[in-house]
Amino acid sequence: MRIRATMAAATVTGSLALAAFAVPAAQATAQPSLAQAHQVAQKAAGHSAPQARSLTATEAGDPYVMDATFSNIKVNSGKSAIVVGTTNTVHVSYSFTFTHGSDVDPTADDFVPGVDLYRTDGGNALFGDAPATCTAASSTVANCKGSIDINPQEELTNVDAGAKWTGEAFAVAYNGQDPDSPSDPSKIGTAYQDAVSSNALQRYAKLTVNASPEPVKKGGTLTITGALTRANWDTHKYAGYTSQSVKLQFRKTSSSTYPTTYLKSVTSSSTGSLKTTSTATYDGYWRYNFLGTSTTPAVKATGDFVDVR
Repeated sequence: MRIRATMAAATVTGSLALAAFAVPAAQATAQPSLAQAHQVAQKAAGHSAPQARSLTATEAGDPYVMDATFSNIKVNSGKSAIVVGTTNTVHVSYSFTFTHGSDVDPTADDFVPGVDLYRTDGGNALFGDAPATCTAASSTVANCKGSIDINPQEELTNVDAGAKWTGEAFAVAYNGQDPDSPSDPSKIGTAYQDAVSSNALQRYAKLTVNASPEPVKKGGTLTITGALTRANWDTHKYAGYTSQSVKLQFRKTSSSTYPTTYLKSVTSSSTGSLKTTSTATYDGYWRYNFLGTSTTPAVKATGDFVDVR
């Protein structure tokens, strides 16, 4: 389920904790949502994002903490950067090992495990469309896999790029209780672990190049143009990435790789356009190379071949 979630700052207990994260009726399903389960597990553990604090006592009727632990947690294949464009949903995979007591059944229909990402400075949280799927490896160990599904048109704005995102692992065993109105919240089991990953969201970038004239006389002047653009999560379009240093590279046709040294640096204009000149000496490929920033990934243009005569 894709929800732009505001992380609650207040701590509530008992049955109120189960209703603290309201799910719109249009999105409600027979199975408890990840956002709802996350809120239950987080509060039972005494946490309130983006900061955690310990509870001095557990009130009667609160969900209990299961005899369970998370391990071998991997988010986005261990890579920090998550690159998102303007339209396509990005599925960020995760996996973990869930070790539990014999009274816990992670394959039950109302067992809801998952991993989410939240901004450590508060605000946005990102969940998957469905809970993780757990497969029993033994009577007390399960291997779980799922994905965090990020829809840029519904969930992201430009301020989300470059911010620090932290992963949380959680699981809730409802044990037959109604998630929306449990008759006995104390029968609901929870597990929670904060800071399981550290990630950054980046705005997908595009880079083009065109060298002309083609062909060109040896010793003649080539004009190399191009454009650096990136995803704008506010408008859901691509726009020029301005005032950025972009490297110019050239490789001869006799080589399969570009030299590690750059011919020159070119600064993108107020519209993201690029333009420079160079002398044509050999047949080969010209390209621009952007090395990236904290908000935008590195990108290389496809080389443009020029025949020198």
